[in-house]
Amino acid sequence: MGTCIICHNRYDKTFEIMQAGRVYTFDCFECAIQALAPTCLHCGCRIIGHGVEHDDKFFCCAHCAHSEGIPEARDRV
Repeated sequence: MGTCIICHNRYDKTFEIMQAGRVYTFDCFECAIQALAPTCLHCGCRIIGHGVEHDDKFFCCAHCAHSEGIPEARDRV
């Protein structure tokens, strides 16, 4: 039985994600998202889709990137 690194729940169906050589154990996707998903520089939401990246800055959508002065940002379709 594993233990989630976020909520510390002990669960028989935990799963592991490897990122940049480190292994993380989670009991649900919600905890994995909280630990690993980047946040939008403008609105602060977790980016769980494609998002928009510009100069190592992450945004959830082109609208948020535009709001931060990046007019060339486009949503992926």
